[in-house]
Amino acid sequence: MSVLFTRLCPIFLCLALCSSLALAEYPQSEDALARSLLERSDEIRFPREGFQVDVNIASIRPGEERETRKYRVLSKGNENTVVMILEPASERGQIILMKGRDLWVFMPNVSQPIRLGLAQRLTGQVANGDLARTNFAGDYTPRLLRGERLDDEDYQVLELLAVDRGVTYHRALLWINKANYRPRKAEFYSLSNRLMKTCSYENFRDQAGRRRPTRLVMVDALRPGEQSVLEYELMKLRDLPDKVFSKDYLKKLQ
Repeated sequence: MSVLFTRLCPIFLCLALCSSLALAEYPQSEDALARSLLERSDEIRFPREGFQVDVNIASIRPGEERETRKYRVLSKGNENTVVMILEPASERGQIILMKGRDLWVFMPNVSQPIRLGLAQRLTGQVANGDLARTNFAGDYTPRLLRGERLDDEDYQVLELLAVDRGVTYHRALLWINKANYRPRKAEFYSLSNRLMKTCSYENFRDQAGRRRPTRLVMVDALRPGEQSVLEYELMKLRDLPDKVFSKDYLKKLQ
């Protein structure tokens, strides 16, 4: 009996090890697929290289006049962004600088910059991080949640979990077209897992060498009728040296 056990033991161990490896391999492959989908979708939303784009934002609240604002965004990777306020004229000269996860606003008549958070509201339904952070892959860990068919097209639904509390949203769901990796819509959730807002990606047009969404509609999930529409225009690739994203350089932009 002991001889038989001795002979069979290595076989059992080998089978157990192979089974364990097979089970471990599946979620790793699924995680890799989710990461690949997210990165490809990010590349469609914004260029990986340095770029410039103008963003017009119209915010609507029931019973109030439409509020319109215009911004110019200079971005390099996901760690360096400058957001300049172009309109309204009364706020022209204010500049938001993002370095990593640190965010400041510089005002012409204030000597010291004011610290901001990515999740703080910029205007309407738009948070600072919605303009300052250009990709999801750097801020969230993706998980393949399910497949879904919408308007005769197949989509992969990703669950995005924040890598830490410093990012714009705690959790998000993102619908990515399975055939062309275009984002279709997103849902953003709070720390208490409450739906805060939804976003739809529309009007895909050629900008900066790719077909990209040029219109985003962000709808408040808690206040019916409140929404912000972002229109992206004049996007172009730019060589942006690191000095552009420095406090000293911002004085030249004001």
